[in-house]
Amino acid sequence: MLKYPFLINAVMGIVGKIELHKLNAASKDPRKSQEKTLRTMLELSKDTVYGREHHFAEILDCKTDTELYARYQQYVHKQDYEKLRPYVNRAKEGAQDILFPGRPVMYATTSGTTAEPKWIPITRHYLKRIYGKMTRLWIYNYIRHRRMVFAGSVVIIVGKAVEGRALDGTVFGSVSGLTRKDVPKFIKKHYAFPSSVYDIPDYNARYYAIMRLSIEQDVTMLVTANPSTIVEMQHNAIEYYDKYVEDIENGTLNKDLNIPNYIREELEAKLKPNPVRAAELRKLKEEYYTPLPRHYWPNLQVLSTWKCGNTKVYLDKFQGTFPDDICHQEIGYFSSECRFGFVMDESVNTVLFPHFHYYEFIAEEDLENPNPRFWQLYELEEGKRYSPIVTTYAGLYRYDVSDLVEVGPKYLGTPTIHMVQKVNGIVSITGEKLQENQFMTSVQNAEQSLNMPTKFSIAFADVERSTYHFYFEFADQTTSQADAERFAAVVDEELKKMNIEYESKRDSLRLKQPITHRLRRNAFDKFKQASIADGTGRDGQFKVNLLLQDEKRHAKFKQLAMDAKEAVEKAIDNLEQKHTARKVERRNKHK
Repeated sequence: MLKYPFLINAVMGIVGKIELHKLNAASKDPRKSQEKTLRTMLELSKDTVYGREHHFAEILDCKTDTELYARYQQYVHKQDYEKLRPYVNRAKEGAQDILFPGRPVMYATTSGTTAEPKWIPITRHYLKRIYGKMTRLWIYNYIRHRRMVFAGSVVIIVGKAVEGRALDGTVFGSVSGLTRKDVPKFIKKHYAFPSSVYDIPDYNARYYAIMRLSIEQDVTMLVTANPSTIVEMQHNAIEYYDKYVEDIENGTLNKDLNIPNYIREELEAKLKPNPVRAAELRKLKEEYYTPLPRHYWPNLQVLSTWKCGNTKVYLDKFQGTFPDDICHQEIGYFSSECRFGFVMDESVNTVLFPHFHYYEFIAEEDLENPNPRFWQLYELEEGKRYSPIVTTYAGLYRYDVSDLVEVGPKYLGTPTIHMVQKVNGIVSITGEKLQENQFMTSVQNAEQSLNMPTKFSIAFADVERSTYHFYFEFADQTTSQADAERFAAVVDEELKKMNIEYESKRDSLRLKQPITHRLRRNAFDKFKQASIADGTGRDGQFKVNLLLQDEKRHAKFKQLAMDAKEAVEKAIDNLEQKHTARKVERRNKHK
C-alpha cells in the first residue's frame, strides 16, 4: 500500500502555486511581459563587453516596445553559436563580465557545427532564479495531475552533472544533471539510485545498474527526455531479468559488469538481500514470461518523455507496456541552450515563460530569406510553423536554435508551441543534432584516410530503424560492398569525433550502426532529372541538402543504389573494358 506523500505535496504545493501565479500573470499579457523581460536582460548586461559592443544602453533608451525591438534587431543580429564562441572562450579562460555580469557557474556542453562542442554558459541567476523556479512549478504540475506521484520511488535519467572543468576551473556537464542534484532532500530520498550511476562509462553496465536498482523498488515516477532511453531500458530488462532477480535476492551487483570500483563500492553499500522482492519478480516471470513495466511497476503514476518530432516513433515501441491509467506527459520543448517552458497538461503543447526568456520567431516560409521578418510572441498564429530565436539571462542574444515549431492553442493570452523538427541541414533522430557539414567533413576525412574518392555522398535519417543510411558514389565503380562499409565505418568514427551527442547515442546503441549503400554512376544527375520530371524541383534553382530526413527523396536514392547483382555486373563490365583497353594499347604498340 502506497503512503500519501504529505510533506512533498504540501511544500511543493506552496512554492509551486507561487510560481504558477507568476506564470499566469505574465501569460495574460505576453506583449507587456516580453518588453519587461528584454529590458531587464539588457539592463543587467549593458556594462559587459558584449553589452557595450552591441549598444545595450542605447537600445534601452527606446520609449516603446516597437522601437525597442527594432533597435535590438539593428544592433544585435540573429546568430548561431560560432558567433558567440569567441566571447565564451574568453570567459572559459577566466575573464569576467563578458556576456553577462561576473562568470558562469557552469557550462552545458552539446554538439556544435564543428568538432569543438558548444559550451553554453549558465549563470547563477539563470540556474537559481530561472531554472530553479521552473523546476518547482514542473514538480508541482506533476502533483496536480497525480497526487501519489511521490508515493514511491522516482527514476530520473539525465546526463552527468559534472563531466570536467574549463581552463579557469568552471565545471561543464549537464544542466538537468545538476538540477537533479539540487532538489530538496525530502525529494532526493525518493530517488531509486544515486547520481554516481551516470558516471558509469560502459552503457550496458549503466543501463543494467539503473534497472537492477529500480526494478527492486515500487517506482511511481519515471522521467527521461528521450523515449529511446525507455526502449533501451526495456531491452536491458529483457536480456538481464534473471540476473536482476539473482542480484536482488543476494543484495549484490553483477560482478561481470564493467563498473569503476569507486562507483561499485558506493552502490553495493546501499544493497541488502531482498528475497521477498526476488520472489515477486520470479513469479512475474512465470506468469508473463517477459515481464513489462506494467507488471513490475504497477503503481507508476507519471511517465514523462518527449512525444514530438522524431521521438514519436519510439512511443510505438513501448505502447501498452506501462499501466493503462498512467499519465504520460510530454516533457516540453527545451534544449541545452534554453528551457523554453514545459507542458502543463496531457497535450504536447509547451507553455512558454514570457517573464523568463525573450522570444522571437521566423515564419517557416521565410527561413531562406536573408532578411526575414521577426515575429513577436504575441503575434504568432495558431497552426503556423516558425523557427524560434531566443534571448536568455545566460548570455545568449538573438540565438538561433535551428528548430521548427508549430503553434498550438493559447495558454491564457500566450501562444503555446511544440517541436516539429530540426531545420537548416540539421537532423536529429534521438537528440544527436547531426549537421550537414559534419557529414560532409567526415566523408572528406574518410576519402583522405582510405584514398577512396567519392563523386557524391548523401545521408538520410531512418527514424523507424534508429539509424542513418549513407549513400556513396565512389569514383571507382568497382568498389565492393565490403570496402564501402569500411569507408562508412570511418565516416561513422569521424562523426563521433565531431559530434559528442552522436558519439553518445551511438555508444549507447540508441543510434544503430549506419547502413551503407553504393550509388550508380552520375547518381545526382539522375536524381535531379527525376525530381524535375515529377515537379519536385526546378532546373534553374535545383539544390539538395546532403543530410536529410525526407522519405520521398530517400525513395529516389534507394532506386539509384546498386544491388549485389548489379555490382557484380558492373565489376565484370569494368574488367572487360580494362581488358579491351589493354588489347588496343598492345595493338597500337605493335603497329
